[in-house]
Amino acid sequence: MRAREHSAESRSSNLTRRFALIRRRASRLDPTLQGLLWSMVAGLSFILLNALQRYLTLQINPLQSQFMRYFCGMLVMLPFVWRSGLAAYRPRHIGGQFIRGVVHTAGLGLWFVALPRVSLADVTAIGFTTPIFIMLGAWLFLREPMRWERWLASLIGFCGVLIVVGPRLSGTGNYYSLVMLASAPVFAASFLITKALTRYEKAGVIVLWQSITITVLSLPMALLNWQSPTLAQWLGYLVCGLLGSGAHYCLTRSYGVADISATQSLKFLDLIWASFLGWLVFSERPSQFTLIGGVLISASTIWVARRESRRPVIRENKPR
Repeated sequence: MRAREHSAESRSSNLTRRFALIRRRASRLDPTLQGLLWSMVAGLSFILLNALQRYLTLQINPLQSQFMRYFCGMLVMLPFVWRSGLAAYRPRHIGGQFIRGVVHTAGLGLWFVALPRVSLADVTAIGFTTPIFIMLGAWLFLREPMRWERWLASLIGFCGVLIVVGPRLSGTGNYYSLVMLASAPVFAASFLITKALTRYEKAGVIVLWQSITITVLSLPMALLNWQSPTLAQWLGYLVCGLLGSGAHYCLTRSYGVADISATQSLKFLDLIWASFLGWLVFSERPSQFTLIGGVLISASTIWVARRESRRPVIRENKPR
């Protein structure tokens, strides 16, 4: 018995040391490359999240679905709060957290209302307008330098998106496609506020208070349209909460280590994740347009990452 316990402790200790080693090596990477890696993981998580959310929102009222997604996101954060204590998750500027929550809730209201009525191809295409708004906002409000490489990489990536989704855009969403489009600048504003918050807040604090504020603000709208979810639906929303909290954590970490405008070209990789998921789950073979567009998207992302990594950077002590 003691031998088994000793063996388990030894394995746990080895895993801890390996994880610490990986973290040390990752921390030595160029900050922009770190931001791109965090953003890549966030994008993959968001693709999985959106597919599951769309499936659930076809069964549950969109406004209730919005509430349940963030309520479950708050639940999955509670073990971390319990382990570290409430003091570790107390925000330094609670007003900024609620402003961000109000803005993001507004964008989510538009997005969830349109989600069950717009095709996934249109959702993907419309979502790629958000990085453009983010880059403009980062340049205008955060005074981030808009280097020509970032503009060019985003332009090439967007052209790749048009090649992929252009032949498939059906326009069946009609009015709801415009509602979905209206959410893009609102989400961009929310992400810009997040970038500003990373200057003095930890990523975990921002993610937790995002879930709290959106849950509180969404509750009245959800109660007006409430229907009792099944056990399977509750489990589905718990998975959404886990994916969403993880994705927003990764996205917040990317904003904390790099300029927000430097990570936006990677957003176009989401289309590749979506195409791969469609092939893996639904046996949908990627078309020649997907392959051509994917090559352009990948090339622009790799090119801008190499360009950014060659620039001298100033490392700052930021909260983790």
